[in-house]
Amino acid sequence: MNHATRVYEDVFELLPSEENPTPLVRLNRLNPSPDSTLYAKLEWMNPFGSVKDRAAYAMLRDLEERGEVGNGRGIVEPTSGNTGISLAAMAKVRGYHMRAVVPERIPLEKKVLLKIMGAEIDVVSDSLCPVPGQSGGTINLAKTHAKAQKDRYVMPNQYENGQNVEAHVRTTGPELWRQTEGRITHLFVSLGTCGTVTGCATFLKAKNPGVKIIAVQPTEGHDVPGLRNLKELEVTKLYDPALIDEVLEIDYELAYERVLDLCQIEGLLAGPSAALVCEGALRVAEREPVGLGVMIFADSIFKYVSSMVRHLPRLTEGLVPDALAQMTSVF
Repeated sequence: MNHATRVYEDVFELLPSEENPTPLVRLNRLNPSPDSTLYAKLEWMNPFGSVKDRAAYAMLRDLEERGEVGNGRGIVEPTSGNTGISLAAMAKVRGYHMRAVVPERIPLEKKVLLKIMGAEIDVVSDSLCPVPGQSGGTINLAKTHAKAQKDRYVMPNQYENGQNVEAHVRTTGPELWRQTEGRITHLFVSLGTCGTVTGCATFLKAKNPGVKIIAVQPTEGHDVPGLRNLKELEVTKLYDPALIDEVLEIDYELAYERVLDLCQIEGLLAGPSAALVCEGALRVAEREPVGLGVMIFADSIFKYVSSMVRHLPRLTEGLVPDALAQMTSVF
């Protein structure tokens, strides 16, 4: 590989590292304070489109090293989309079968992308998964497949797999430290499996215990795929509250409004989870100086068009009636 010329022998060489980090882009017009500096880390620049590329690759490599995949044995994993998409793409390239167990209410775009990546999909009813990706319904079904068909499936289990954390200790944390030349003072991040927050916080606080880790959670009843608030974290074993300095709760509806601001004011095509993190960072910057803060933007807006239309129906204004009817019937 040659990061200088951007010439690679296969797609896996594109995966991020301290030598090949995802970019940081400064927030300019939205920043409310001249005493604060805020950067977004654009994780959609990963080869398969999200921060979950990091954990997916770490979990897959661990399975390979232990001989858990191959010879007809593939992967089954519960997912709200991003981890499944990353795992499906990587597994298919490696020659492994992938079965994704998803909640019914995740965006159609993610379900289609999983199929494009070659995954077989089980869709679990909303009655078992009232919040996308947050209930045990998908997890229990995936575990059932893994137990009943041991010769066909192994379950990485992103909610308990330590590689989910170690991926960020090895890559995201060192990238942040190097890119900011050790000047990072705040990290703003959402809660999901908690691999990202725990891994980044572990690395950064080892470098400087004074770095503040700010977790942003949506209000209850939210439908932001992949995110959890504190009451929904029982499904994950990776959350370490001792590493987090503050948890901010933001009305989840603001995520969809803030998406428009990021796209139209900063030119950053961020998804709703990133927008929620941004809202939290802006609130902190309004109340106190943020020396150099970094927001983890997990993915882009492209997988959430249907969600945007549902929350902001004005986006369809001016469309021809037939197009509008088609969109509302699909989404």
